[in-house]
Amino acid sequence: METDRDHIQSIERGFAVLMAFDAERANPTLAELATATGLSRPAVRRILLTLQRLGYVRGDGPRWSLTPRVLSIGQHYSASHGMIETAQPRLLSLAEETGESASLAALDGAEVVYVARVPVRRIMSINVSIGTRVPAHATSMGRVLLAWAPPALVDEVVAAGLPRFTARTITDEADFRKALRTVQDQGWALVDEELEEGLLSVSAPVRDASGAVVAALASSTSSGRSDVEKLRQEVVPLVVRTAARISADLGHRVPPASGREGFF
Repeated sequence: METDRDHIQSIERGFAVLMAFDAERANPTLAELATATGLSRPAVRRILLTLQRLGYVRGDGPRWSLTPRVLSIGQHYSASHGMIETAQPRLLSLAEETGESASLAALDGAEVVYVARVPVRRIMSINVSIGTRVPAHATSMGRVLLAWAPPALVDEVVAAGLPRFTARTITDEADFRKALRTVQDQGWALVDEELEEGLLSVSAPVRDASGAVVAALASSTSSGRSDVEKLRQEVVPLVVRTAARISADLGHRVPPASGREGFF
């Protein structure tokens, strides 16, 4: 069991500084990083100098920036997860069949993280790439992942709040849990303009050899090119079939047990 003695605060602080670099703070000053992380300036300075020595950041006068070496962290993740290499040709096939972007994502707390992607068109206002994080509750991938997540995790997501992004975002707890039950009953999720206006997406679960849901496969489009009924009729079968094939590639052979499971 994890205890406070197992917690290394310096590593936590180092990652906090690294994560503070983003689109709004691409070249922050030490003071800006201190404000963003809540750490003291001397602590941030020591962390930056250590990261600079390791080659992950560089200083240019008063401002700091990440180096390409940080990309190796993501590469190590991909290299250590055979699922991504296995899924890539399936994603490509799905993108070719639908003419739309195909993505694979994993759950990280209350957020979904893109771990593989074949882009066709840019359909979101944010630049979606591997490592992009989006809120789980308002996305089809998040719905799939939460539908089979441990009850405690779903409770944490609900307790943290269900922010509204559009007029269609489900923000009521009872409605959200009902939506997750629907996803589990039908085996796929369809989200209609809940994260962004005009964005529609379909997702299905990807399972490993044990039957556990380890990722969500998604196909995304815009309301200008498709609609909910067309997605149900034409895209849902393709996404479900592709997810099943990736699952089979990962060793999943036994169909999931009948009946409800997960958070309820």
